[in-house]
Amino acid sequence: MADATSTTTTTTPILPDPGQQNILITSALPYVNNTPHLGNIVGSVLSADVFARFSRLRGQRTLYICGTDEYGTATETKALEEGISPQELCDKYHALHADIYRWFEIGFDYFGRTTTRQQTAIAQAIFRKLDARGHLAERRSVQPYCERHAAFLADRFVEGTCPRCGYADARGDQCDACGRLLDALDLVDPRCKLDGATPVPRPTSHIYLRLDQLQPAIEAWATAAAEAGAWSRNGRQITDAWLKEGLRERGITRDLTWGTPVPRPGYEHKVLYVWFDACIGYLSITANYTADWERWWRAPEHVRLYQFLGKDNVPFHTVIFPGTQLGTGERWTMLHHLSTTEYLNYEHGKFSKSRGVGVFGHNARDTGVPPAVWRYYLLATRPETADSQFEWGAFIAKNNSELLANLGNFVNRVIKFANAKYDSRVPDPGPDADADPAADFAPFIADVNRLLALYVSDLTAVHLRSGLERMMAVSSRGNAFLQENKLDNQLLATQPRRAAHVVQLALNAIYLLASLVHPYMPSTAAAMSEQLQAPLLAPLPDVWDPGALKAGHVLGRAKHLFARIDEKKEAEWRAMYGQKKEGAVEVVPKLTRKQMKLEKEKEKGKGKVPAAAGKGVAVATVVAAGQTKDDGDRPSPDGKGETTTTTTEEKKKAMKKEEKEKKMTKANPVLDDATQDDRAPSHASAVVEKGSSPLEEAVAQLKVAD
Repeated sequence: MADATSTTTTTTPILPDPGQQNILITSALPYVNNTPHLGNIVGSVLSADVFARFSRLRGQRTLYICGTDEYGTATETKALEEGISPQELCDKYHALHADIYRWFEIGFDYFGRTTTRQQTAIAQAIFRKLDARGHLAERRSVQPYCERHAAFLADRFVEGTCPRCGYADARGDQCDACGRLLDALDLVDPRCKLDGATPVPRPTSHIYLRLDQLQPAIEAWATAAAEAGAWSRNGRQITDAWLKEGLRERGITRDLTWGTPVPRPGYEHKVLYVWFDACIGYLSITANYTADWERWWRAPEHVRLYQFLGKDNVPFHTVIFPGTQLGTGERWTMLHHLSTTEYLNYEHGKFSKSRGVGVFGHNARDTGVPPAVWRYYLLATRPETADSQFEWGAFIAKNNSELLANLGNFVNRVIKFANAKYDSRVPDPGPDADADPAADFAPFIADVNRLLALYVSDLTAVHLRSGLERMMAVSSRGNAFLQENKLDNQLLATQPRRAAHVVQLALNAIYLLASLVHPYMPSTAAAMSEQLQAPLLAPLPDVWDPGALKAGHVLGRAKHLFARIDEKKEAEWRAMYGQKKEGAVEVVPKLTRKQMKLEKEKEKGKGKVPAAAGKGVAVATVVAAGQTKDDGDRPSPDGKGETTTTTTEEKKKAMKKEEKEKKMTKANPVLDDATQDDRAPSHASAVVEKGSSPLEEAVAQLKVAD
């Protein structure tokens, strides 16, 4: 275990002030074994960064923490593939994540990791407390066991022939060729991934968290918290679906070596399951930031917790982690506001690292487009209520038509005019300027104040995309103000007082805009402040002072904030980041729960599943000979589906049908391997049908423990 290596933007720890409302912000811990793509970035760290910057700008004591989630099977598997130790892998990818987020101008107060002594101490303390209060239970299950190196094997450490399609290199959890979810004991000719030996089924014991016992407390808390904290709609729906279905006990230990040791006699060779362990990482990362971490996490009376994540992570933050906190019977700062997003797709498809499809963190930097433009586009298309698309054409248009033509034009035109006509100073319109009946600027001032109020209201409620629109509306109103007053050399020559007043008001509008821009594009705001030679307005006021920059204030030189992107880049970038790698297998989401049931009935001879049943059907298109792991695709809810090879046209039809049904199934929690590659199986996977054989029952229990 290594001590935390971290990214921090502060030297003295930020601690809450008991005399005010303090803001604690977390974004979903990115899983350490991959590179984040744009959907991962906007869904958690970027959204949280905007809100953190706004909260600080409003003068609130704010702490924003995040870090890499480093334990679990996926880490061991990836380390094995790369021929390095799990710790070396974590060190490598932690640095990679930190570098990407730094380039995107994410202003963490602390970016840590979960492989620390603090993580072990806090997670084990919570485990013991739950055990002492009777919320843990021991259960027996059957797992693959390697006799050669004397260890139980997680599903991903077992390989063999798929019993459905015959693919020779299927994993114990899923076949990459046909997309079918598997049990390791289902494989034909199974072999241990570590040494090639044939694993045998062997009983083992695991610890389960009695969520069924905790459901009344979780349900009461979630109902009140969702209302008080105005959770995102999809967050409420997913939480309600889990609670309505009924919570079941879930395994919280695994037979692995890479993880937090289980503090219980007889469990010396087991670790805590990462889905139980990971959310505790928020606490331990804060503990690595400050020894006074409990002042943040045990102060519900004056700390509000805001959490940002994709919809795939909702149950861990609204059911399992809160249930763990409630189960200890101790005082905790618990979730106040939940901000969740839908999926950001890539050019009407999906991000896939293995197929070379989509823009991942380092790709954005490689384009040469500044991070401010990426931040703006991602936040303008943030999938707040429905899935949205990243499209190169729209990306270029946002830069050229909005940032350059609107915001950039307004700032450059005004400051350049002041440089040239007023010796780089804020002009003095004179004491009787307001007496000029032709110079009635009250409507402009009123419009700016109206937009400012809406901006503050939107961001306070974490309506980030709407807040961005208000910010750009202020800029648009500024441009209109210049046009209404015909600011040019003729106005300066014929009505000098009016010209001076127009420039003075416009400069102060830019001064306000710099602060409004800051949460979304901090480097752009810094450039605006530099040209104005004035710091950001802090705290951000509720009412605009159109005279904040006084007459005579010395300005800097005008510089362009944005550069035009050649439209020809669209085809170039699409070709560069939309190629399918040879041998890749494309898998779209698999079966829904209803289709899972039909599939089981089919296997028993009771029913039949159509080849294409709409949403959830696993459709695989073999791009070329050979098959490779498709680790960038988003997996579906647990279920076992048939796979069919389709034409491109058939695939489009299936995807259209999938989108239609998706609107009807928003509450179905889907796990995303791009961010949570080693999480719990679907809540429905613990169900064992009546009449199942002992082996089937053992395997069902295994899926819960694994």
